[in-house]
Amino acid sequence: MKISKRKAIELIDGTKGKVFTVEFVKRTTGEVRKMNARTRVRNYVTGEGMKYNPISKNLITVFDMAIAKTLPKDQRHKAYRHINIDGLKTLLTNRKTYEIIHD
Repeated sequence: MKISKRKAIELIDGTKGKVFTVEFVKRTTGEVRKMNARTRVRNYVTGEGMKYNPISKNLITVFDMAIAKTLPKDQRHKAYRHINIDGLKTLLTNRKTYEIIHD
């Protein structure tokens, strides 16, 4: 099923902390990245906060589940990543796969 970027953002936000899979193009290298992630994870934050607003840069902050598994518990704050909204390709949530179209 094909959906817009806006609908993809709504679906990601609608996961309410459940794991989803997303495929997107990284801004820095142009490589395609596939990630199992969660939103609304509050554990492992340092309390320092970010120095910028990710939404203003078309990014969604998520917790990368695969990276978190490889890190010791005291280092899991390093598992937070950003998804490039402009590079979204596919989204898998609620057992449905969506292809993101860019208009």
